[in-house]
Amino acid sequence: MSKYAFLLVFAIVAVLGCNRVSAVNELPAVGTVAPTFKLTTNEGKEASLADFKGKWVVLYFYPKDFTSGCTLEARNFQRDLAKYTAANAVILGVSVDSAESHKEFCAKEGLNFKLLSDSDAKVSEQYGSIMEYNGAKLSARNTFIIDPQGKIAKVFEKVKVGGHSDEVLAALAELQKT
Repeated sequence: MSKYAFLLVFAIVAVLGCNRVSAVNELPAVGTVAPTFKLTTNEGKEASLADFKGKWVVLYFYPKDFTSGCTLEARNFQRDLAKYTAANAVILGVSVDSAESHKEFCAKEGLNFKLLSDSDAKVSEQYGSIMEYNGAKLSARNTFIIDPQGKIAKVFEKVKVGGHSDEVLAALAELQKT
């Protein structure tokens, strides 16, 4: 084996074999009923998907409070909150962080939408939005638009935070035309 082939194989094994970040489950498909849930909010109250029946729901999963990408994503949703409200939509953020962490994150960042604590990662798993990072389970960065009847209307997988809120608003507007 040539020196370059060996280095290529070594690099592939190093990337794939370390298993620092890996996805676990399948995402629910467009047109299917959204998996139900009941989780604790940043306000310390329980919220379920059924609480938002009749509204469009932007359900976004993110890895960790207070990290740069998650903060940018949350700030962008907050920046556009009035546009979501005008579109009869609510934003719900989900991560495995505690409700107390969410409360502190919302206070620090001035977030006026609900963050839901999925500390046992069961809802993240239901939505195929779970990953392992250095042996810990975290929510993977995926977003779902759920229609007022409770069905998955749009799925955004492996979200890039910059411009994501704009992308979601555009998709929401398109979905509401039909």
